[in-house]
Amino acid sequence: MSDQITIVKPETRTRARTERPRLWKVILLNDDFTPREFVVKVLQGVFRMTEGEALGVMLTAHRRGACVVAVYTKEVAETKVAQANDRGRVAGYPLTFTTERES
Repeated sequence: MSDQITIVKPETRTRARTERPRLWKVILLNDDFTPREFVVKVLQGVFRMTEGEALGVMLTAHRRGACVVAVYTKEVAETKVAQANDRGRVAGYPLTFTTERES
């Protein structure tokens, strides 16, 4: 009989994990010139909110100066912001939406 010890190392398996995309907040900024009804219509049209949800977001932005509208991936957030800002610009209002990376 031999006194040799055989060491067997287990196989290591690595799994590739896909990283979740970073999320971005869409933020409505308050201004004193855009009519409330117009803001509600934009929120309903671009962000698919009900009238009640849109009214709540608009009032929060009015009271606090800004309000998070929704959270999306970067590309979707930028597209929604561009659509909403374009609607305000076409109508002649300074309606402003912006994006911010979620922490």
